[in-house]
Amino acid sequence: MNGGAQVKAWRPGISGVVEVLHAYFPSHAYPSHTHDAWTVLIVDEGVVRYDLDHREHGLAQSQVSLLPPHVPHDGRSVHPSGFRKRVLYLEPSRLGPGLVGAAVDRPEYVDPVLRRRIHQLHDVLADGRESLESQSRLALIEERLQQHLRRQVTAPPDPRDPTVATRLREVLDGHLPEGIGLEEAALLVHAHPTHLVRAFTREYGLPPHRYLTGRRVDLARRYLLEGRPPAEVATLAGFYDQSHLTRHFRRMLGVTPGQFVRP
Repeated sequence: MNGGAQVKAWRPGISGVVEVLHAYFPSHAYPSHTHDAWTVLIVDEGVVRYDLDHREHGLAQSQVSLLPPHVPHDGRSVHPSGFRKRVLYLEPSRLGPGLVGAAVDRPEYVDPVLRRRIHQLHDVLADGRESLESQSRLALIEERLQQHLRRQVTAPPDPRDPTVATRLREVLDGHLPEGIGLEEAALLVHAHPTHLVRAFTREYGLPPHRYLTGRRVDLARRYLLEGRPPAEVATLAGFYDQSHLTRHFRRMLGVTPGQFVRP
């Protein structure tokens, strides 16, 4: 590996993502190679040039690149200062084998909404603790990628579905404090995960993961007012540890758990 390169790679605890890669390459150039996964790539610094199936492409910071599985590609920096990138590697079944040709024909998208969602998912995966949020964000990303691949120009169906939203709320309320994964919730509600997220968000004005976090903060408040210490409250309310509780508590109420009960 070239001197100065910085690489962080891990497999997150979320179904469908086989690897996450954050890297800075000041001079490294990838030789031609393939992956057995869909490669969702964004560039944070620099510009990348690559050949996909013997055709040259470029990726700037405003774009998203989707490279299909089993199709040769390489990669190199356009500028001498190198490039910084973040990558999601998705299982082949997540987008479907019938869409590979569309990705070969057009692997880059100028889509600010998609890029922002990918950025947000990376932040959640780097934290490693918000499983429902990461699953929800991944579902919306996959849906938007599929829309690009299928060249859908018509508007998506209206996601309003109060019955589904209400059932999901009941499932979330019934799984405090331990929480529940998006796919498991979808099976219980009998709805597609993406439709579940959209219907809930449209009905209640916030996504399921944020609702669940708010309910956990409410639960933590009750335990704090009973006189329990914050470290114990964090576990009882479904947070990973006291720092996890404090971060969300401060975001919700503007004070730490200790300040909340301070005389």
